[in-house]
Amino acid sequence: MSSITPKISVSASNFDVAAELEHLKAGRTDIGALVTFTGLCRDENGSLAALELEHYPGMAEAELQRLATSALERWPLTGLTIIHRVGRIRPGENIVLVVTASAHRRAAFEAADFLMDFLKTQAPFWKKEHPASGNEPQWVEAKSTDDTDAARWMAKDAR
Repeated sequence: MSSITPKISVSASNFDVAAELEHLKAGRTDIGALVTFTGLCRDENGSLAALELEHYPGMAEAELQRLATSALERWPLTGLTIIHRVGRIRPGENIVLVVTASAHRRAAFEAADFLMDFLKTQAPFWKKEHPASGNEPQWVEAKSTDDTDAARWMAKDAR
């Protein structure tokens, strides 16, 4: 069992990627690789004014913690950060940050990939698109490709 305490945050506030990396690295000499994934709000070719993310408070944080624990059990990570924003997010703004740290790159890459696949399919967040046209906002449906991506980790477990 890992002794790493991951940083988990769900907030309407934006985050500073560089500051989060510096915080994770501070005083550490056991990190040989940092992998970051930053999800940004797209403008969908100019048709999107904003994306609104909703969540179940408490449940979302618990699910992020569960996913973090699963990643820490699978890979020899030396640090882990998951930050997910909620509320109204404009194109170009940050939505999600996953940072995985390890002594070696492979573990950091795989853990970050795993976490993003399951954040997309398991974490209780819902997206509503606010069109630039002013039309009625629409909920975003889940994508079958996200389920396919997550399923590959189950196939690896079955081997």
